[in-house]
Amino acid sequence: MTRNNKTILEKANAAITEGNYEEFLSFCTEDTVWTFVGDRVLQGKEAVRQYMATAYVEPPKFMVENLIAEGEYVTAIGQISMKDEEGIMVDYAYCDVWRFRDGKMAELKAFVIETITS
Repeated sequence: MTRNNKTILEKANAAITEGNYEEFLSFCTEDTVWTFVGDRVLQGKEAVRQYMATAYVEPPKFMVENLIAEGEYVTAIGQISMKDEEGIMVDYAYCDVWRFRDGKMAELKAFVIETITS
């Protein structure tokens, strides 16, 4: 099951980088909950859809450094770049902890920190 969950997350991430947000959402449960630690909580697929419509006007670019699976959880560690409200590309380090239920992404706890380049 853990291998299957990793594959599901990889397919979902590929959909995001292609800008295919509806395909990404097909991998989520209707009652999915996304917690951006220290920022906000999104409850339900529609809330995630609305978030993506504003935060991902242009598909983000990201590189997964590690995928770690155990039971119903998959943790992704990596780097993501996306444009802010002014259209400026901003780089972040992230750690996403996904909980799966019945082969779909049911919950996300995301730790995202802007990286400073000098």
